[in-house]
Amino acid sequence: MVRVWWLAVDQVAEAEWPRLAALLDDAERTRAARFHFEHDSHCYIAAHALGRALLSSWAGGDPGAWCFQVGDHGKPEVLMPPGGPRLRLNLSHTRGLAAAVLTEDHDIGIDVEWLDRRAPTMDLAQRFFAPAECAQLDGLAEDAFVERFLGFWTLKEAYVKAIGKGLAQPLDSFAFTLEPLTIAFADAGADIPAAWSFRRFTPTSRHLMAVALRAPEPVAVTVEERRAGELYRLSPGMGAPATRP
Repeated sequence: MVRVWWLAVDQVAEAEWPRLAALLDDAERTRAARFHFEHDSHCYIAAHALGRALLSSWAGGDPGAWCFQVGDHGKPEVLMPPGGPRLRLNLSHTRGLAAAVLTEDHDIGIDVEWLDRRAPTMDLAQRFFAPAECAQLDGLAEDAFVERFLGFWTLKEAYVKAIGKGLAQPLDSFAFTLEPLTIAFADAGADIPAAWSFRRFTPTSRHLMAVALRAPEPVAVTVEERRAGELYRLSPGMGAPATRP
């Protein structure tokens, strides 16, 4: 089971931001305060509050009580008591949208991108993408180019976040096709394509989202994706353990 929640940031009432910020810990609130623009701070707050809400929807408890540790490449991991399930959470945010994904035990990553960002170019694709991906972008009209470029970008970001390496993993060391949705690796021994399951979503008309999951049986994966509403109404003790197959 994989659960994906997303939130359109402009749908949060101005008066509710203190309520969302109160769900974060001190370190998260400090980081949120460092953003120069308020809309960036709001996206960060929304993503981290959303992640905490998602954890509590899955396992119960107070969304503000969850604690995290940071891995070698900066990927946060949920701290769980000994003997409990290993909950795997990942967050992403972009202009106007926050998203969170959760599962148990398996590596998982999520990325969201805003279609109205500064238009990418073929030069940028050739700098970061694999040759096979650049070939799929060559000759496209501008709108189609932007959508396919960001389709690749969300998938790549979701994958490198899932493996926990972030920018340490070269983006041209693996390549996607979108139809059908597949991954291939420049070094055949680097990873196993069949061990990965990917999903693409269009949460709003101006955003793209992708999820990457490493699982021994990707065909058995169930993904629940929904818009999170009224996040600010969360209270201590909300949620109950989810029923999972």
